[in-house]
Amino acid sequence: MHAQPLRGKLGILLLLSFIGIGFNLLKPWPLKIIVDHALPGRALTGWLGWLSTLPGADTRHGLLSWMTALEIVLFLIGWVITVFANHLRLEISGRLKYDLSAEVFTHLQRMSLRFHNNWPTGDLVKRVAVDCGCISGLIFDVCFPAATALATLVAVFVILWQSNPTLALLSLATAPPLAVLIKIFSKPMMDRQYEQAELQGEMMTQAEHALTAIPVIQTFHREGAEGRQFEAITSKVGDSYMRCTFADLRFSVAVKVTIALGTTMLMAVGGNYVLDQRIQVGDLLIFLSYLTFLYTPLETIAFLSMSNAQAAAGARRVFELMESGDWVHEDPEALNVPAKPAGKGIAVRFENVSFGYEKGTEVLHQVNINVAPGQTVALVGPTGAGKTTLTSLMLRLFDPSEGRITFDGVDIRRYRLDSLRESMAIVLQDPFLLPMTVAENIAYARPHASRDEVVAAAGLAHAAEFIDQLPEGYDTVLGERGATLSGGQRQRLAIARAFLKDAPILILDEPTSALDTQTEASLMEATSRLMKGRTTFIIGHRLSTVKYADLIVVLRSGGVVEMGTHSSLVEAQGLYHSLYSVQFQNPSK
Repeated sequence: MHAQPLRGKLGILLLLSFIGIGFNLLKPWPLKIIVDHALPGRALTGWLGWLSTLPGADTRHGLLSWMTALEIVLFLIGWVITVFANHLRLEISGRLKYDLSAEVFTHLQRMSLRFHNNWPTGDLVKRVAVDCGCISGLIFDVCFPAATALATLVAVFVILWQSNPTLALLSLATAPPLAVLIKIFSKPMMDRQYEQAELQGEMMTQAEHALTAIPVIQTFHREGAEGRQFEAITSKVGDSYMRCTFADLRFSVAVKVTIALGTTMLMAVGGNYVLDQRIQVGDLLIFLSYLTFLYTPLETIAFLSMSNAQAAAGARRVFELMESGDWVHEDPEALNVPAKPAGKGIAVRFENVSFGYEKGTEVLHQVNINVAPGQTVALVGPTGAGKTTLTSLMLRLFDPSEGRITFDGVDIRRYRLDSLRESMAIVLQDPFLLPMTVAENIAYARPHASRDEVVAAAGLAHAAEFIDQLPEGYDTVLGERGATLSGGQRQRLAIARAFLKDAPILILDEPTSALDTQTEASLMEATSRLMKGRTTFIIGHRLSTVKYADLIVVLRSGGVVEMGTHSSLVEAQGLYHSLYSVQFQNPSK
């Protein structure tokens, strides 16, 4: 599939390879003519007779000069073909690898959070960035060499047969032992290549984990322990590399010895033929020259098992990803979420929703919530009650195992994923900022927004003041995950991003729980502006941020245990009252 758009260039490359084979097969002939005709002064006969018509070729010095010039011409033509073919090969190889990488990366974007939570990020990076090279490896290290080797093998054998049928048949004596060696060594080499790729994926995962946790590692003085752990995995990778190398080396030595024995046998038999005057010295020289052309493709075919082992190991790891079916499916006839006027929310309903991250374990059980357009709903409860999971289901990061979620009465599974997610803006407890400019971070959900719109959103979020004080203002490039900003500044940018998106549904996932009381109070005004007219879901442990919600839903162990306003729930003396009492008695919480 990936090679189909490039079949024209692949055809040209294959044609160049076959032309190059033809010129290589001509290279021994000038030497034969020099040895058999130019040096001894023997006349050219048969199909070579036309060479004597060349100016000066009827003398020994003239014929020697012509043959020397011909050898140079053959070399230059072969060199030009090789350079052009290599350039074309690199171009096609790069396209194939990066097109497959893009496809695998796109596939990973569709996978559910369940998949990404269970698969190490470093290993995924290895599969996308390195293992996708398997497609160019299969084509240019296996298929192309096999095609050119077979073509060379057939052409050379025909030439050898014309020269001496007996020696030609003897030259193939090495083929059966080579076939046996390929059968013996190919699977162990592929297994070791796969083992090495798996360990390299573990090494990249370990590096990714450590580098993203540098503050924690340095805080707890774990540099030495992390270094020893990484050294242990690199040692395993090194051992695996050596096992691969030794397997390849054993196979290589066995092949070289087999071919050397075949060459020695033919030299002995051919030498006796010269001594018995059954062939001329030039005939033996050209036969041995072509024998190299014969054994080179045989050797290439034998070594294809090594290249195939490496490419197959990468392909196996890529197919493991592509065959993973853990993604959120989109209906082929999915609809767009209907557009809403500014300040108009969407009615959201959870109907008997149940869900579990793992089979047999439910995180949510038979949840029923009815939210009117523009209503503010607070989701509260102990840690692990399923609050964030509910919003993840709204975003279709997962699908319920039972029940359904509707927007304005329509099951959200009937909507296109991009349209569904465009209808929601979210502000997280730990806002994810990218290492790009402030303006680009604010406009991440609307990349084509104008600078005026970005500045206006920043103003509504009370972020303009600190942005103007940055070295390059809105063009300041932030550190990884916004590490160059304070927690309050990061939250203001997240709120500005939500303002700019202007979605009818707003999700606030504990946006102020990590901030001090003063910073929280300053952000609540901006948050209140953002909530106006939108259907809003607030997840919060601090009940001071949720008590003014239109509806408070209290969750425990994945089920709804209470529902109502702040005053009605306090009067009910249930779980909400207990949580509120604890925080009232301990305001710091």
